[in-house]
Amino acid sequence: MTMYLRRTLASLTVKNHHLYKTHISSSFSLLFFSSGFPERQQPKRAVPVADYLLNTHQFSPETAAKAASVLKYVNNPVKSDSILSFLKESGFSMTHLEQMVKNMPKVLSLDLDHTIKPKIKIFQDLGFPPTDIAHIFSTNPLIARASSERLLQSILAFREILGSEEDAFRVLKTFGWLLTHDLKKTMVPNIEFLRSCGICSSQILRHVLVYPRLYLYNQVQFMELVKRVVEMGISTTSKMFLCGIRVVGSMNVEIWERKLQLFRKLGFSEDDILSIFRKMPQTFAVSEMKIKEVTELLLGTGKWDIAYVVIYPALLSYSMEKRLKPRMRVLEILERERLLLKEFNLGTVCMISDIKFFEKYVLPYSDRVSDLSCMFNEGTTTWAIAAGKSP
Repeated sequence: MTMYLRRTLASLTVKNHHLYKTHISSSFSLLFFSSGFPERQQPKRAVPVADYLLNTHQFSPETAAKAASVLKYVNNPVKSDSILSFLKESGFSMTHLEQMVKNMPKVLSLDLDHTIKPKIKIFQDLGFPPTDIAHIFSTNPLIARASSERLLQSILAFREILGSEEDAFRVLKTFGWLLTHDLKKTMVPNIEFLRSCGICSSQILRHVLVYPRLYLYNQVQFMELVKRVVEMGISTTSKMFLCGIRVVGSMNVEIWERKLQLFRKLGFSEDDILSIFRKMPQTFAVSEMKIKEVTELLLGTGKWDIAYVVIYPALLSYSMEKRLKPRMRVLEILERERLLLKEFNLGTVCMISDIKFFEKYVLPYSDRVSDLSCMFNEGTTTWAIAAGKSP
């Protein structure tokens, strides 16, 4: 009897152990594979970004391909749907959305509530029109990732600099990327420094509207640019002063020294170089090849020398093929035929527009000089339009 009971208990123990293992196995199976498991713990289903944009939101193949070259998958389509829907509700057109995604595909994975919405609200609260907001963000989507506090301070600083909301809206539509910089630490102190140098606010503001990038240097670097321009002989009272700062700031010291060496090799003295810079700083922004070609062209005629170029430095900035060579050929023909009543000044002749040049030096003589007719047929489109003919 005792032996029977022992065998029975042992059998039950084995069965119960088997049942326990089966129960545990089933529990693990249910735990990891049950459809009732909380959705938040299930892996998100990523989709190829090209398929997502083309099929779900009808983006153009061009945009889809551009985005796919940067971002392979949309990891959370529902989240990306919310972002695009919010932007549409905020005034973004399909064109704006496509441009924004092309410029920064990762916008599809940004945090809507903590990254995108606060930035949009800043612009809305400041009174920016919806279309302007859409344009600024679509062309400069990095703004969405900027610090909200810095973004607000930069907009307010820029609006204060320009003195009007209208100007701020207009400039930021073109130069929205400015807001990715801390304008309170760059543009504001640089403008104040220029004012302290005696440059009038209206002149500074006109320059800011066209060349805002110049004012993003830190103050130490900006003051060094001003110092270099002063040392080159341009007074702070000159209208060329801000232009000089822009030109000097557009190239590093190595490129600047190469330009100076080129002028020296072409025969310009130190005084000549300084004179050219004072008269027309933008001449130094012309490529080295062009400076060399124009100088050699003028000197090669034997009619003009270095001194003449120093007096008319604008000659170095004109197009060789569209302005200098055609006009020099016309004038040469008129001289050869003795049709010019007085000696011409090339510096002055090259300053006038194509229409004016055509009316004064081509049209009156085109019927009498066959070479001028040929010249006209090979001339610029502007000349052709002036004569009512096809170029």
